Amino acid sequence: MKLLLSGGKVAGDEEEEQLKEQRWFLGLLENAFIALFDKSLRKNRTYLLPEMNMSSPLYISELNLSAFGSNFTVPTVKSKSSPCEQVVIAAEVFLTLGIVSLLENILVICAIVKNKNLHSPMYFFVCSLAVADMLVSVSNAWETITIYLINNRHIIMEDAFIRHIDNVFDSMICISVVASMCSLLAIAVDRYITIFYALRYHNIMTVKRSGLIIACIWTFCTGCGIIFILYYESTYVIICLITMFFTMLFLMVSLYIHMFLLARTHVKKIAALPGYNSVHQRTSMKGAITLTMLLGIFIVCWAPFFLHLILMISCPQNLYCVCFMSHFNMYLILIMCNSVIDPLIYAFRSQEMRKTFKEIIFCYSLRMVCGLSNKY
Repeated sequence: MKLLLSGGKVAGDEEEEQLKEQRWFLGLLENAFIALFDKSLRKNRTYLLPEMNMSSPLYISELNLSAFGSNFTVPTVKSKSSPCEQVVIAAEVFLTLGIVSLLENILVICAIVKNKNLHSPMYFFVCSLAVADMLVSVSNAWETITIYLINNRHIIMEDAFIRHIDNVFDSMICISVVASMCSLLAIAVDRYITIFYALRYHNIMTVKRSGLIIACIWTFCTGCGIIFILYYESTYVIICLITMFFTMLFLMVSLYIHMFLLARTHVKKIAALPGYNSVHQRTSMKGAITLTMLLGIFIVCWAPFFLHLILMISCPQNLYCVCFMSHFNMYLILIMCNSVIDPLIYAFRSQEMRKTFKEIIFCYSLRMVCGLSNKY
């Protein structure tokens, strides 16, 4: 069953729409018959053309061919009685955020690859999170470009092909959110082991093991994306995604509550052991705080999107739900903002990362200057 987000209804209502169109057409024929064969009656009575889908509090401002995006659209009918209009955001905003996020996350990946001091399991998981952030921004930006080209008739494609492209973009968002959740959960587990099993950390969380975890994460995410494309018409796909989001959120929040409640007690106990490194302990806690910030930003930016999915399934025709769902483009902007904010948190919280950023930017700028000077 195709899910229509921005219009605030489920594609399973297509049969109802067809019945309304038939009633509208029959009403039109009735008026034409009266106008032609009953002039006297027409003088005394006023026959109004029956409104098509105007009694519903919903309105259809665009036909979305997507389960996730504000996607390929064609104009249809809009209700005059609807108090909630679809929020439209300029394509330039999506493109700008997409480009900024792409550059920032490429910088994060390059910094982790370049600096050997960052070759640790935590930063490998951060690199995985950066790839997920980059994926969602690139998919949204590229989708915006595709919509612009189609709506302005720069490219002509069949509806079936547009559906397939749209599903690919939506599966990329699905892969991104699952990869982000799994990467955040992996970082949370890594910080937990660092704090509570500090002396055995390097034996438990090896580079090889962290690489295997990342490979499993992306294999699982790719599988989720493929399943989404194959079963995009099923509501259960959206329900599974919502369930996964809240399950992982519950696991991470529970882990954090447990972590910070026992952290101070554990610090006192481990301080009495020989070979205790207070600098290492402070670094571990700083990493945990950084992850808390990442998790908080993730919840703030993704929660409206998942609330939209819940309302779309539970109350697609409720007026208040429709008004909330009319801001869908804003929720996409929030998701892209999450991809922009994450690299800023890395730079703000990690001196080593900040130092590597400066080196990369300086080297790149120097090469550009040298290249320009050689030309002239």
